[in-house]
Amino acid sequence: MIGTVLRVAAYARVSTDKDDQANSLISQRTYFADYIRHHESWKLSEVYYDEGISGTQTKKRAGFNRMVRDALNGELDLIVTKEVSRFARNTVDTLSYTRQLKDHGVGVIFTIDNIDTREADGELRLTIMASIAQEESRKTSERVKWGQKRRMEQGVVFGRDLLGYTVQNGVLTINPEEVPVVKAIFHKYTNEGKGTWTIARELLLEGMRPKRIALWSNTVILRVLRNEKYVGDLLQKKTITPNYLTHAKKYNHGEEEMVYLQNHHEPIIDRELWDRTQEELMRRSPSPEQRSKHSNRYWCSGKIHCAECGGRFVSRTKHYKSGHVYKGWRCFAAATHGVRKQDADGKEIGCNSNSISERSLQTCMGYCISLVQSERDSLKKEILREIANQKKISRKKENPQKIQKKIEAIEAKKRKAIDLMLDGLISEEDLKKQTAWYNEELDRLQQQMDRALQANKDNANQVSEMEQYVQALDEIMDKDSQSEMVYKEVLDHIDIHRGGILDIYLKNIPIGIRLKIKASGKGDFFKTEILETSFL
Repeated sequence: MIGTVLRVAAYARVSTDKDDQANSLISQRTYFADYIRHHESWKLSEVYYDEGISGTQTKKRAGFNRMVRDALNGELDLIVTKEVSRFARNTVDTLSYTRQLKDHGVGVIFTIDNIDTREADGELRLTIMASIAQEESRKTSERVKWGQKRRMEQGVVFGRDLLGYTVQNGVLTINPEEVPVVKAIFHKYTNEGKGTWTIARELLLEGMRPKRIALWSNTVILRVLRNEKYVGDLLQKKTITPNYLTHAKKYNHGEEEMVYLQNHHEPIIDRELWDRTQEELMRRSPSPEQRSKHSNRYWCSGKIHCAECGGRFVSRTKHYKSGHVYKGWRCFAAATHGVRKQDADGKEIGCNSNSISERSLQTCMGYCISLVQSERDSLKKEILREIANQKKISRKKENPQKIQKKIEAIEAKKRKAIDLMLDGLISEEDLKKQTAWYNEELDRLQQQMDRALQANKDNANQVSEMEQYVQALDEIMDKDSQSEMVYKEVLDHIDIHRGGILDIYLKNIPIGIRLKIKASGKGDFFKTEILETSFL
């Protein structure tokens, strides 16, 4: 390549501190400029860089990926970087990218490690250095994990804020504003005997919704009731990072030893209430065998909810002297305490909901399946229209590609400013001011990009759900409307109101079906009439 000027790019990783970015870039830009100046046939094209993120993965490194893309597009002839550990700490990634680049005629030089992938022994030496770099990453990971565990044993908290507590500098501090919410959850569950769904509904109605809680649910309530931090204890290493290359977290199911410290910090709940709560959680949670047995016994187990109190319906069987057996379902609160009233302590107990016959439920399910089958075409048309509308809305929203072009344009101006300073056309003070403005603009654009990507993702998920609705409608067409096995398969849940009103929701169908029914007669003369039908 005598007489040919090579287009040379440099790659660096710089500090995440924006005040230091300009200085770091200037320093490395100067280093690479001096290095390249010693080669007459070389010309510096650009310094690609990423902020000080982990080098063990390349997929999150925008600067690195853009450099590789430009090289593969024929815009670069050579890449210079200081050392293998700056390029990638994953041996597979390092070899994969250097081979890919070499296949396109682009070499990589590691200046400190004295490796040139264009040379005959370049790949062998690179393999050795990359393996050393990866092993160093593994050792660093082990040292960090060891250090974290020692600090955990000393009581340092690793984690983020939670309901009732803030975490600052490894210390848990009570948040007084949220303490009443935590105490209310424990009191309602253990002292008042309320279910998690009921508690979630009451907290919402009472306006108890801290900023960190997007929406109360039974899962959120259970998470609070089981969190040892509220009694002053601390359990850490609930999640672990088994793979130091992927950094993916997973729940710790005994793979690593957890760290439990009793009486670690100021509690919100006293230990006596905490112990009673854990006993109540155990009492209310059936064993896996019991859950399986109960679920297989009834086609609608766990799927019937009381619209009056938010509780669950339980099965009830009555045997009459005539030999007739009545199978029905009743709200648990009503079955336990009868109609709604106050107990001796002034606490509200019971429920005014009505029971419902198993045969009425079967009639309603058969009717709903037949209704969906008969209305399939019109429902399908409406869903397809909504899918088209969602796709149209998506096209009108902010375009991530356009935002990315703006980001790249600002980054190019930022690099140009550095060149101007190095050429003496602007002062270092002017560069700092200009860089600060560029950083602010990049922050704004990145936030805009995050919003656009999330909006696109949400829209895509919504379209995907609607497409599943269409598929579900087609599948229901083949179902037998008189089979309990089918009922179990297609039923999502039923909300039962007073006055013979049922809201039935089938799986993957975006609407509910409200029925008003009237049951009459006994034994062989029992019948259920569908008085009114509407869609929710």
